[in-house]
This record gives sequence, C-alpha cells and structure tokens, in this order.
Amino acid sequence: MKLSYSLAGPVLATAAMQALAQTSVTPADNSQTNKDESHQVASADAQKNDTGDLSLTRRIRQQVIADKTLSTYAHNVKIVAVGGTVTLLGPVRSEAEKSAVQAKAVSVAGPDHVVNQLTVVAPKS
Repeated sequence: MKLSYSLAGPVLATAAMQALAQTSVTPADNSQTNKDESHQVASADAQKNDTGDLSLTRRIRQQVIADKTLSTYAHNVKIVAVGGTVTLLGPVRSEAEKSAVQAKAVSVAGPDHVVNQLTVVAPKS
C-alpha cells in the first residue's frame, strides 16, 4: 500500500484562516461604550452592600432580563442603586427600549428615584 501526502488540506486551511482574519468582526460586548472616563456618573463600584440598594438592583435587573423583547444591549445596561436612587447607564437600541427599561426601574424604585442616563445607539449597518 502506497501512502501519499497532499498539501491541499493545509493550504486550504491557511487560506480560510487568512480570509477570516481579514473580515471585520464586531465585538460582542459594549464595554467601550459603557466606559466613563470622567467618573462623574454612578458606577457599579459606587454601590455598596446595602440590603435595600441590592434588592432594588436585583428586582429591576430581573424585570429587564425577563422582557425578551429587549435587545442584548438593553439586557446589559448598568443598574446602580445608591441610597435608594437608581441610575441607569449604557446603550440601548431605541427610544422604546430606553423607555421600557426606565419604566421597569420606576415601577420598582418610584418615579423620583430613577436617573435615566441611557443612550440610544442605532445598530451598525
């Protein structure tokens, strides 16, 4: 029995890897969009282990995640409660999502205790 070795397999695999490397890949996370270099807004590290604040954050997050009509961006907004005041931060895909997330926070924390700093970022074309 004669064995032969072909270079076609490795050559094709290399070509496929080069083509993949040249395509523009959009990162799945929105970490850069969520960065606050000025430290002027509430951030997750501002939230302490106060039971009331943790409860507010947890209940709002549960409502946001339960709403399957919201985008991944909306599901991943920052929800920070400090002293009973909830701050919403991060990008969402539409004004409707911005309003929906705010409504969920208001239903838990009350209208005078929600600061909405969500921004609308249209999907990339």
